Amino acid sequence: MKKVFLLGGLGLALLAACSKKDNTPQYDAIKQFDADSVTIVNYLKTNNITASHDPRGIFWQIIDSGDLGNKPTPTSNVTVKYAGTFLDGKTFDSNDNASFDLNRVIDGWTIGIPKIGKGGRIKLFLPSIYAYGPYANNGIPANSVLLFDVTLKDLVKK
Repeated sequence: MKKVFLLGGLGLALLAACSKKDNTPQYDAIKQFDADSVTIVNYLKTNNITASHDPRGIFWQIIDSGDLGNKPTPTSNVTVKYAGTFLDGKTFDSNDNASFDLNRVIDGWTIGIPKIGKGGRIKLFLPSIYAYGPYANNGIPANSVLLFDVTLKDLVKK
């Protein structure tokens, strides 16, 4: 009987010794959003860019409003030309002819692209929460503020 208790105690001691304390910092979405917003505002000021600000937190600059009588909805299928960059100007993605449903992409696009009509062009300045948030994605580090230059080539409302 003593052997069973001794072996059981030894097993528990080994398990306790092997367990690791998780030192991963907790993600604070509000704190990150606030930091991203300050970063974007500073970027806009530094680069002398005038942009509008959505109450949800994205910033945009309309280069060409396009056909405002033919604007997409969040569920529209759109065809766009775009370039995505980091604040340092490094391009992480681009495409001259991408088609997708707006409700199946990052939230910043679902919110931002309907601000222009067919043929329009917009620059989106997105806090990380409206892009990939605390997750890295295809070479984009976690918590990255992203900039997109998007031309709306075509759309099909659903």
